[in-house]
Amino acid sequence: MQRAHTQAPRPHWRFAIAITAFVFGAVTIKSGGSVLFIDGADRAAAGAYVPFVLWFNFGAGFTYLAAAIGIFLWKSWAAPLAMVIAVATLSVFLTFGIHIVMGGAFELRTVYAMTLRSFMWLTFAVLLIRAKPG
Repeated sequence: MQRAHTQAPRPHWRFAIAITAFVFGAVTIKSGGSVLFIDGADRAAAGAYVPFVLWFNFGAGFTYLAAAIGIFLWKSWAAPLAMVIAVATLSVFLTFGIHIVMGGAFELRTVYAMTLRSFMWLTFAVLLIRAKPG
């Protein structure tokens, strides 16, 4: 006799994480896209932005949206995706740190933003891995 597959309970906190990830992703795409693709006020206000960080964050915004959907639907791939986002973000943050140490121009708000992104995705990944979606 085969056992039926039992799914882990779906915690209610997943909604808050999914909404946060989705909103953060949408804002990241909009703000990054306006600096990358529109030569206007947003680009001027960006100051000494670091292109590889900006491009990474812009692309990551789409991944945030995918992760948000996976978290909301409680899919098994959501936790590994959150961890990939966290590790990739930390890798870019480290590279950004090297850029700073080597004397590269940067904006302090990028340090704050990358700290927030790193903390947020590490937290999401740990919570999701412990809860075992899907």
